[in-house]
Amino acid sequence: MVVPQEPNHRPRVLIVTGGRVKSDAISAALQESATEGGGRGAGFDVREVAAGDLASLSPRGVFGASSQGYEIVVVDAAELAAPPAGHGAAPVPGTLADHEAAAALSSIGEGVCICTFDGMLVWANDRFKTFDDQTRARMTAVCRRAAVQFEEQLLAQEAAGFSFGSQKYEVASPDESRFYEVVVAPVRPASDAVLAMAVAPIDRVAAVVWDVTHSKRVQQKMDAIDRAGAELVRLDAESVRKKHVTERLKVMEEKIIKYSHELLHFDHLAIRLVDERTGKLELVIASGLPPEAMEVELFAQKEGNGIMGYVAATGRSYLCADVSKDRRYVMGLHGARSSLTVPLRLHDKVIGAFNVENENLAAFTEEDRQFAEIFANHIALALHILDLLVVERAATGETVTGTVQGEINEPLEDIVKHANWLKNAAATDPALREHVERILSDVTAIKSKVKEAASGPQNILGAEKALADISIDPRLAGRHVLVADDEPKIRQIIRDILRGKGCRVTVCSNGQAAIDELEAAAKRETGKFDLVISDIKMPDKNGYEVFAAARRLDQRVPVVLMTGFGYDPHHSIVRASQEGLQCVLFKPFQVERLMEEVRKAMGIVPNPPVTA
Repeated sequence: MVVPQEPNHRPRVLIVTGGRVKSDAISAALQESATEGGGRGAGFDVREVAAGDLASLSPRGVFGASSQGYEIVVVDAAELAAPPAGHGAAPVPGTLADHEAAAALSSIGEGVCICTFDGMLVWANDRFKTFDDQTRARMTAVCRRAAVQFEEQLLAQEAAGFSFGSQKYEVASPDESRFYEVVVAPVRPASDAVLAMAVAPIDRVAAVVWDVTHSKRVQQKMDAIDRAGAELVRLDAESVRKKHVTERLKVMEEKIIKYSHELLHFDHLAIRLVDERTGKLELVIASGLPPEAMEVELFAQKEGNGIMGYVAATGRSYLCADVSKDRRYVMGLHGARSSLTVPLRLHDKVIGAFNVENENLAAFTEEDRQFAEIFANHIALALHILDLLVVERAATGETVTGTVQGEINEPLEDIVKHANWLKNAAATDPALREHVERILSDVTAIKSKVKEAASGPQNILGAEKALADISIDPRLAGRHVLVADDEPKIRQIIRDILRGKGCRVTVCSNGQAAIDELEAAAKRETGKFDLVISDIKMPDKNGYEVFAAARRLDQRVPVVLMTGFGYDPHHSIVRASQEGLQCVLFKPFQVERLMEEVRKAMGIVPNPPVTA
């Protein structure tokens, strides 16, 4: 009940009859009511209007009641959403059944509905009706959930002056092919009218539904790229401890191919890195690329070097909808129809290019290009981290061995000094003199070993002793071996050791010379190679290119690659391992390890242990 604020003032009350409103009882009660004790009013000035006659009140119907002097309105909320009574009757202005209002709500392109507090749908526009039954049920369910929250808010605060907020929800279709954002708010009376309900101030909620499938898909893809990028650069202590550099490179390649395939629909993938000395684009990772395409030489130049050369030279992505009509396209996947190429950037520097191809025309979109650019940044960082680990390993190895050499030099010299004193003192004792001579010999051997280790990867451990005790191995006699390394000392040691075992050895100082020898041998009836031993890092052709040439010319010839401290700038090891590489030797390695791998590569079974 509302108490008048001025003496003898009778508030005007409008009762809209029909529905659940008990108009007779309410009217009688209001007209007879007065404040206790009399003297401050004599009830209310009440007028009853049928719901169908609201147009006679004002153009805005019940929501224009205040302009007619009515201070209180009593109406069943169902009347606000009900269609006009009687066939052909004019729509009730100011209600959701108004034809113009309904048409406007249907034309906005978003779903709109009104539900009761228990989730019953009482009105919806045309867009909302296009949703399938299960999706609509999910949307009305969130309306019911919001209504509960609105009731809790109402109970927690005073209704006077209280302003409801809206609630936002995410709803997906049952198969999660579509995603929607649903904003639910209570249905309120117009700002210039006061609505007095018989049961509660508000008993309905309205919802607006936006289709956010595209933005949701974009966010999901971005989240997937972030997860994939984090996984690429994740090198936990356990994996680093258990895996050597070759295994880590292998894992990295597998991850890149896996996540690239998940994020970008492709039939072929290629990653090339720029060789800073020559500008050549070295193929480091490939999936689905035919052998002839892998041998194509490309350089980071705008013209004449394919799309990847253009991208690496300009730093600009390239979307090719039809490779048959693009003058820049060079051989790639058999049957490729479209391609996407993006630069690999490390900070502001372009270090290579990332390319995917598809057998369908226009398979990649502008959105794919944006995703590929983001993912390519993760790839570049991951490859850079691996290179840093290898460089750190090499630098640490050289530093440690150099430090050890310096630290033990002084005590070794002191041992030599005292041993010489004992040697002179033992001139008359042959047995003691022999022991002293042995001590001096051991000190010399220690110095030699440390010096070998300190020389880093440009050395083979145990070479001097092996050459001193060398003898012909009948199982190796006559075998033809090709050795390629740009380090003269390495070439010489391997040559001398293998020749000492009875092998015929051809030595090359660079990768191109090795490939020329392989091609010449392929044309000869005799003199073909039984084994190829090649360094990975050489100034012209790298180890993988030597390996690839050997396998192309003779599938049976085994290949052993060598590298210093695991250094493999173009991931030759990973690529060659997938295609049948025999093994990898990490310099500095022991002579015994070299001979073990040589025999294994040639299929020579180790001698069985001698039994008594």
